[in-house]
Amino acid sequence: MKNNRYQTLGEFIIQNQEDFQYSTGELSRLINSIRLAAKTVNHEVNKAGLVDIIGAVGTINQHGENQQKLDVYANEIFIRTLRNRQIVCGIASEENDDYISVEGSDGQHNSKYVVLIDPLDGSSNIDVNVSVGTIFSIYRRLSPEGTPVQLKDFLQAGRNQVAAGYIIYGTSTMLVYTTGHGVNGFTLNPAIGTFYLSHPSMTIPSEGNIYSINEGNYVHFPQGVKNYIKYCQREEEDRPYTSRYIGSLVSDVHRNILKGGIYIYPQTAKAPNGKLRLLYECNPMAMIVEQAQGLASDGYNPILDLEPTELHQRVPFFCGSESMVRKAEEFMKN
Repeated sequence: MKNNRYQTLGEFIIQNQEDFQYSTGELSRLINSIRLAAKTVNHEVNKAGLVDIIGAVGTINQHGENQQKLDVYANEIFIRTLRNRQIVCGIASEENDDYISVEGSDGQHNSKYVVLIDPLDGSSNIDVNVSVGTIFSIYRRLSPEGTPVQLKDFLQAGRNQVAAGYIIYGTSTMLVYTTGHGVNGFTLNPAIGTFYLSHPSMTIPSEGNIYSINEGNYVHFPQGVKNYIKYCQREEEDRPYTSRYIGSLVSDVHRNILKGGIYIYPQTAKAPNGKLRLLYECNPMAMIVEQAQGLASDGYNPILDLEPTELHQRVPFFCGSESMVRKAEEFMKN
């Protein structure tokens, strides 16, 4: 893969397109559409507090969560942008009950790809100016081209992803993505609205000293997780580890990719299947972490090997530095 630190995202996509086995240009246009939507959402995120864009809208999404105004806005922007470009045949969003079938201007369904998206992860943090993000996942459809998409096009194991990425709206705005040939990060220059390659060939350290988990739920954790937390806190030569938990999946995982660490959102007594969504959050993050030479699992099995059974399926999630995830799995299995 050819890297140049001063490349724009558009130049990088074109230069590395031959790395992608389905090099027709369609995936490149799809990534570019996500880039465009991300810039629009970023503009609104940066106005939070100045305009009436923060707070709840008074509606509940299908997960029983209060929808924030920015949730709704980001969802509309990404869906509209992907629809208008006519480069996907289907979209599934964490904010919508069901998937959306997209047809071209000729009324046909000839596009090859479906997109699954969490439009604004961590949106409850927007009121207090904490980083939020967007997570996306791209698959080739399974149903015949020319026909409307089907549920099976979305219910694919994470190993089938052709691309995955996230956008983090923080002190700087970054788009991080992979097409299965490593992970690269691009930082937005807000003065000219262009993403530049700032983090080529991102690799998560195999060892880390940060553990990220909501310890407020400690009493509800399975015993294996409790034991692992005690291990992290024990006074040893390389421990105790540092506890860092933002409460925004994109932010926590992004930090751990750069610095080394583990992120855990386990099953609890209140949520026996876990809380994070397999298709919209865990699969894309797992692909990115694995491509960055880390690991991602449900505590027992690789996330990318799980076979989805429903659109909004929840799973426990462990991801990060290889040695830390393997150690957490040991505690879970014992």
